[in-house]
Amino acid sequence: MATMVSGKSHRELTQGFRVDRAAAVLPATTVQTIFTVTGRVIITTLIGEVTTVCSATATNLKIDAVGTASGVTTALVVNSLVTSLTVGTQYCYTTLGGSASISAAVNQGNETIMPTGTIRITTDATNTGAMRWTCTYIPLDDGANIVFA
Repeated sequence: MATMVSGKSHRELTQGFRVDRAAAVLPATTVQTIFTVTGRVIITTLIGEVTTVCSATATNLKIDAVGTASGVTTALVVNSLVTSLTVGTQYCYTTLGGSASISAAVNQGNETIMPTGTIRITTDATNTGAMRWTCTYIPLDDGANIVFA
């Protein structure tokens, strides 16, 4: 007899563990830490979803990974426009340091290895929009994890 694998178990087998950060208003021309990383991890998915309509103010969103020990900042997404995005729109990076894919459905085939540090977002204008974030990851080191900030 075949045994079914539940959705959560299947996701953990293929994408790793999931951590969700509650919706928050986008930072106003400042930095907002969205996740904290302990130990080396493989990030398999990093997706933002608009929960409050983004205002018409021209606004770019940037996502960075910052290593604690090295102090090195690596752009996961360079400035990508989030002006007037509607509720339910998904936002994810398509290539390291590239632009974001903004759509109702996303295809994310990259994986990013990250050491202890933070994942943060920055905007270049004040926008009233809000986003929630989901990250899936596989621990590379024993005990490594990601938590929402």
